[in-house]
Amino acid sequence: MTFALILEQIFNGFQTGVTLFLIAAGLTLVLGIMDFVNLAHGSQVMIGAYAATVLTALTGNFYLGVLLAIPVTFLFGIVLELVIIRHLYQRDHMEQVLATFGLILFFNEAVRIGFGPGALFFNLPDSLSGFVMVMPDMPYPAFRFSVIWVGLACAILIGLFVARTRIGAMVRAGASNPEMTAALGINIRLLFRLIFAAGATFAGLAGMMLGPLTAVEPGMGEGLLILSLVVIIIGGIGSVRGAFIAAVIVGIVDTMGRVLLPVILRSFMDQAAADGAGPALASMAVYILMAVVLVFRPTGLFPPKG
Repeated sequence: MTFALILEQIFNGFQTGVTLFLIAAGLTLVLGIMDFVNLAHGSQVMIGAYAATVLTALTGNFYLGVLLAIPVTFLFGIVLELVIIRHLYQRDHMEQVLATFGLILFFNEAVRIGFGPGALFFNLPDSLSGFVMVMPDMPYPAFRFSVIWVGLACAILIGLFVARTRIGAMVRAGASNPEMTAALGINIRLLFRLIFAAGATFAGLAGMMLGPLTAVEPGMGEGLLILSLVVIIIGGIGSVRGAFIAAVIVGIVDTMGRVLLPVILRSFMDQAAADGAGPALASMAVYILMAVVLVFRPTGLFPPKG
């Protein structure tokens, strides 16, 4: 295995990590700040992917389609919170789980009815279809490289928004003591609505970036929801910084495991068995990592203060 191949897989792991962060960031805000268990968060990944696919086909421009899909996912989050989610805030977590699981089934069937059960595919523009030279003799797909930069930019913006802005201060205050925050004249309902819509937007953006890499199909966000829950448990529920670091760790562990473990296993088993067992063990490694973190740091690696 060459150094260039290992470096390429590290980049792939980082790209997977920043995509997971976009999903986990919204989820950790909703779960850590609003104390709301939203299993339908993965469906918002699917909604963003479908919105970008349809708008790209209508406009004939990938960049314009994505730019128009971002406010669509935000409005979708606003409407979903107004119609359904706000009625579940005072319910216990089990009722929230059951209700949002029902939303998963509803959204999946609605997408199948509207777009059919088959997968849809993006057509990337020429500017994102080629390669960039990361190092001499090491080309890397331009779109994957752009996903990394978009994820990093979003991580910086989210961190600055939560830590340095007035609305971010309101968000932190609402998380710490919603009753006192409301007594100070802050509209907690509106604040929570905006948090939920922002989380839906970040999840939708992740779907827009995943669509060209995989396929846009019903239920595409459900497996990512599980990994996102692992990310926020490792990083610390409610911690944006922890979500970013944990997402990158999970992305690299999963990607490198899928490449390195089959190579290691081939030294003492046949190639077919090694190629089958390697990816399975790589998936297990992520959950083993979560278990180890929970044993030694039950609140996560970077729990929020207080």
